[in-house]
Amino acid sequence: MRRWHERRRRPRSLRETMVSLLTLTGIGGALALAVLLTLVISPGFAELEERATEGYRGRAQTVLSDFAAISEVAAREQASAVTSDGIAPTVPDQSIVYRRAVGEGGSVQRPLTEETRQVEAALDRLDFERLVDAGRSPRFYLAVGEDVLAVGVADSPRGDIHVAVARRLTGQTLSRLLGRPVALSTGTSASNAGPRRGAQFIDIAVPIDGPDGRPVASARFRVSREVVLLGRRVLLLAAAASILLLVLLLLMLRRALGRFVLVPLDRVQRHMQRVQASGALLPFEDDQGQCEEFGSLGRNFNAMLSQLKDLRERNEIQSFALGRSESAVAVLHNVRNALAPLATILSHGVGQHNGARRDLIDRALAELAGGEVEPERRAKLVAFLSTAFDAEALARTEVRRQLEVGRDAMRQTLEIIGAQQARAHERPARERCNISDIVARNATIARYAHAVSISFTFPAHPAYVVANRVILSQVIGNLFSNAVEAIVATGRDHGAITVDIPPPSEGRLSVRIIDDGEGFEPAQATRLFQPGYSTRTEKSGGLGLHWCANSMAGMGGTLELRSAGRGTGAVAIVTLDADGEGERQVELAA
Repeated sequence: MRRWHERRRRPRSLRETMVSLLTLTGIGGALALAVLLTLVISPGFAELEERATEGYRGRAQTVLSDFAAISEVAAREQASAVTSDGIAPTVPDQSIVYRRAVGEGGSVQRPLTEETRQVEAALDRLDFERLVDAGRSPRFYLAVGEDVLAVGVADSPRGDIHVAVARRLTGQTLSRLLGRPVALSTGTSASNAGPRRGAQFIDIAVPIDGPDGRPVASARFRVSREVVLLGRRVLLLAAAASILLLVLLLLMLRRALGRFVLVPLDRVQRHMQRVQASGALLPFEDDQGQCEEFGSLGRNFNAMLSQLKDLRERNEIQSFALGRSESAVAVLHNVRNALAPLATILSHGVGQHNGARRDLIDRALAELAGGEVEPERRAKLVAFLSTAFDAEALARTEVRRQLEVGRDAMRQTLEIIGAQQARAHERPARERCNISDIVARNATIARYAHAVSISFTFPAHPAYVVANRVILSQVIGNLFSNAVEAIVATGRDHGAITVDIPPPSEGRLSVRIIDDGEGFEPAQATRLFQPGYSTRTEKSGGLGLHWCANSMAGMGGTLELRSAGRGTGAVAIVTLDADGEGERQVELAA
């Protein structure tokens, strides 16, 4: 979670921002196109499908009406032949002719079979007087068992006889007339005449009306959803083509941005990084010539570098003129750092009291010299005197160790003062130095710089560099002093300083001094080496780091300070030329 928050707080690069914007634009455009095409194309094809469905229903109803009309025409012809003496007209094949006199029962003019009996019984139940109205001959369908009959009714010219002609309607007949498979169904399922849409087909049910106008059967057939499937294909094709076109457009736009914007910006950034890393104000050379704006940016950048180079030369001249006074102040600053442990040691020695009171020791010795002491009392006195003498010996040992530390600090102070005149007008002489020994010696002195507990960790193996031993010792001691002050500024009474000396790389050796002090903001890293600047408002001066940086530059080295922010500690990196001969001797000794 912490890494995620840090990543969110980290500024995003222009490349990441452009890629994100183009990606979001592509996704949004694709979704918008898909929705738009769906809203435009799908309703149109759905309407076409609805019209086609209604057309199929209308065609089926027309076929049913025409099939029943044939029975009606045959019934009229049979009714007209009742009063004539001629031969009755013929009726369509498989037709059943039913006659009934007004007020009497009816009969079928076909051999009586089980089928004709059922038809005759069904026709007997009908009220022909009500069905025939004002000379109009109705036509309807009648369900007899599992069969469906198309019935046409007509009256004789005198109105005394009712004639009905029934024709059997089958699924094969309807399939032939409609040109597609049709299934007939009777009973309760006949009322369910609504179309049912599936994934690829539509089931259409056309009701077949009976004599009372209510459905007695239904004709069911299936049609393919060709229109909707075609609409889906058109929709997918249009969406895919639109998205592909949008993706190609975004890719071309991204490539154009990368070539004409991001690549020149990366070239400028890499050049600025080289200038920052090397310190050399090299002019920016743009041989691409792709964009006038970046060409103008390069010219302005070169003009700025030229001005910075002039300012640097002027600053070097002024620094040389002010070098003597600044060197004197820096020497006093370093002498103060070197003498600081002496003040702590002397204060500690003055305030230290004797571990065992002298009068108690004298009384114990006098009591033992008397001779009249019980054995138990004598053992206690002897143990007391032994403890007192041990404490006295430990105190003397501690005082001796502190005096040795003070002697080293005093020797270093004398070396600083003695070497000042020799290096006032010339570059410091360099020699082969064991920087591990210098680190260990200054770490011992820095422990007594303040009344806090500092834990030092540094490697024991030797590491040789080419530098001025006295000046390098002052630089290391000054960095240790600053690290201790940073730990004290946190308000804690303890802290840790770690020194890391990795193997040399490309003839250079770097020493990393890591502390867990208060640290500083990364933006302040370049200002720390300015004369008079300090991260702590209660501290005056700041010439120590400025002097250290100049001294490292005079020895052909560099000094760099890093920190992730307040409360995260700091890292000081001292880089010098490694001594190859010393390194080979260490390898041979190992």
